[in-house]
Amino acid sequence: MKSKILFVILIGALVLGSLYKGEIFSKEVVNLNSSIVKMYDDGIKFIVNKVNEHFRQKEEIISLRAQNVELEKSAVLLASFAKELNEILIDKNSSIYEPKIQLVRALSYVNISDYNKIWLDKFDDFNSSKIYGLIYQGKSAGIVVSKDDRPMAILQNDPKNIFAVFVGNEKIPGVAHGNKNGLLIKFIPQWLHPKEGDEVYTSGLDGIFFSGVPVGKVTKVIEESLYKSVLVEPYVKVDIPSYLYAVTKEK
Repeated sequence: MKSKILFVILIGALVLGSLYKGEIFSKEVVNLNSSIVKMYDDGIKFIVNKVNEHFRQKEEIISLRAQNVELEKSAVLLASFAKELNEILIDKNSSIYEPKIQLVRALSYVNISDYNKIWLDKFDDFNSSKIYGLIYQGKSAGIVVSKDDRPMAILQNDPKNIFAVFVGNEKIPGVAHGNKNGLLIKFIPQWLHPKEGDEVYTSGLDGIFFSGVPVGKVTKVIEESLYKSVLVEPYVKVDIPSYLYAVTKEK
């Protein structure tokens, strides 16, 4: 009889212990599930926030780039207008002045071994018989000519890059030629006096650029028997440009 009672007590204890441990185990499982759900929810929120932040930054970058393009275009035109307005103060008979530039996309090198010639995307009103000025970051960058009826950029250091300039405050006229060391301005009369440090800018007399686009600074004056030449260090060096500006109307 006693053994039966002990057996019943033992069974009861085992059942109660099992129920107690089962409750603890259930609580642990529930707590673990809650932790997993919370971690998952926090992870999803973190990823969503990062994705949203990325797209916001991307939109801001696109917006800032667009603003930069417009500001650069405005800066180039305003510099030219300022130069021309100074001339108007001297000569009140100046005609209407309305230069225009157009954003153009660089595509690829014409030849892989020549870094001074680049194919450009064909822009509006491209005329294969015309030479266009080329501007990068508000400074002269070269010229645009036609090759195979396509616009080709000839960058600043190429010998075929030729355009008219003024040197210094005296507005000494000259023609800039591309040179491996920068630009070379030749055939300056002996009675004129260019100096090291003189600023060089486009004259607009060649129908390629409008006047007043910064080109560079004189680094050396070369005395010849009949004339003078000057070496010019350009303000910009175009390596791998994405976009440039073509001068589509110089006046």
